Amino acid sequence: MSSDADGGSGAEVAALSDRGSPGEDGFVPSALGTREHWDAVYERELQTFREFGDTGEIWFGEESMNRLIRWMQKHKIPLDASVLDIGTGNGVFLVELAKFGFSDITGIDYSPSAIQLSGSVIEKEGLSNIKLKVEDFLNLSTQLSGFHICIDKGTFDAISLNPDNAIEKRKQYVKSLSRVLKVKGFFLITSCNWTKEELLTEFSEGFELFEELPTPKFSFGGRSGNSVAALVFQKM
Repeated sequence: MSSDADGGSGAEVAALSDRGSPGEDGFVPSALGTREHWDAVYERELQTFREFGDTGEIWFGEESMNRLIRWMQKHKIPLDASVLDIGTGNGVFLVELAKFGFSDITGIDYSPSAIQLSGSVIEKEGLSNIKLKVEDFLNLSTQLSGFHICIDKGTFDAISLNPDNAIEKRKQYVKSLSRVLKVKGFFLITSCNWTKEELLTEFSEGFELFEELPTPKFSFGGRSGNSVAALVFQKM
C-alpha cells in the first residue's frame, strides 16, 4: 500500500478514509479492501521497479516511518527484538528498520507481487537480514509467532473496507495479532480510517493503550483535528 504524504493526502489514502452510510460500522465497502486490488497495484509497482528502479511511494509518508522508529528508540527497544511488519507492501519500512540496526525483522503481505517487490528493494539496498513471507494475516501459518513488536500502517484500514464481512475480518485480525505478539509486546498502528477512541474499542480485548503518538493536525471551519491516528498498544 502506498501514499505520497503523512496524513493521507494521496488518492488511495483519501479513498481508504472515506466514510459512508452502508455497513454497520459506517464504512463504504471498496475494492481497496480486496486482495485483487492490491495484487494489481503491486504487479504494476513491481514492473515499474524493474524498468526504472522506482520503489514506489511510502504509505502515510516518510514521517510515519520516522515517528515509529523514534518511538522504538525512545523506549530503548533492543535492536535484536523481533519485529513484524503487517502488510509490508514495497518493504521500504523494513529497509529503514535494518539501516537503524534492527536485526530480526520480518515482513508479510498477502500479495505475492508485494513480497517480490520487497525482495527486490531489499536486494538493491544490499541487505540480507530481513525475512519475507507471503502470508494472509487473517489466515496465518503456524510458524508465525513470538514477536516483540508488530507494526501496521494501513492494513487494518484496508481490511475495514473489505466488501465481504469486514466486521468479522476485523475480529479475526485482532485474534491473529494476539497470536503472533508476545505478552507485553507492542503493537504500533497508524490509521486514517479510525479515530483514537474507535481503535481503543476495536482492540479492547487483550490489549491496552500504551501511548498515543503525535500526528499532523489540520484546521477547517474553525475546528481542528487529526487526519491520522497513531497508537501504541501493549498486549496484556
